[in-house]
Amino acid sequence: MRGKSGLVVGLAVGYVLGTRAGRERYDQIKTQWNKLWQLDVVQDQVTKATDFAKSSAMALPSTLWDSAVKVAKAASSNGSAGSKIDAVIKANKDSAADVAQAAETTAAAVKDAAEDAADDVSDAADEVNEAAKKSTRKRTGA
Repeated sequence: MRGKSGLVVGLAVGYVLGTRAGRERYDQIKTQWNKLWQLDVVQDQVTKATDFAKSSAMALPSTLWDSAVKVAKAASSNGSAGSKIDAVIKANKDSAADVAQAAETTAAAVKDAAEDAADDVSDAADEVNEAAKKSTRKRTGA
């Protein structure tokens, strides 16, 4: 579905940029785009994406902070210099796994959210296209 919506957007942009139909057709396309953008379905997805970005943006930094705290604690622990270095190395390895997992989780969540949003927008675009076709048929009497 993601490829389909990308193709549709690419074709629309190509048509707008390459059209020879003139200003009137450009204004029609722009009006349809604005109608699509203002649909509740699209705005709901924009809101979801914004909220998701705000919440997900804090997941990875908090994991990084927790990892830095672990390393700092390991470096300030009691013992010889060699044991401190070993503790820091172990804490770094453990932290690296935590950070990698947080990054993978965040990336997967972002991908899923983007695909869901693209599907919803594509569905909304189909609805707008159908409405535009009906409007054109009414005007032309077809």
